[in-house]
Amino acid sequence: MIVFYDGNCPLCVREMNELKRFDKHNKIDLVNIHDNRFYSEFPEIKREAAMAKLHGYDNQGKLILGLDVTAAAWGQVGKHRWIKLLRLPVIKTIADRAYLFFARHRMKISKLLAPNQCSVQNSGDCNRD
Repeated sequence: MIVFYDGNCPLCVREMNELKRFDKHNKIDLVNIHDNRFYSEFPEIKREAAMAKLHGYDNQGKLILGLDVTAAAWGQVGKHRWIKLLRLPVIKTIADRAYLFFARHRMKISKLLAPNQCSVQNSGDCNRD
């Protein structure tokens, strides 16, 4: 599985580090959308789209988005099984809207929740949307 994430977002990086810590069998390839690797190996994914919504490829190579990526990734490492509940039809619509709100405002939320971690790679900017 491949997960594309915003390496300038402190909360995103924190989650990816946590995910990698549990990935004992290296089932997940994490790709920072700000790295050259993203541009050279995955030109089919537009950076603007990846900035707006989490992107990933599942184990069959199918493109998945948003909370589907989160649920699949945590499922790969056998942790946070409760996230699957967010994919239930009754909850999915609300959870997806909440996720899109978070994605759109992740830098502001990062600044509130992790004020001392604004510059993850010296290029992060917690004041941008």
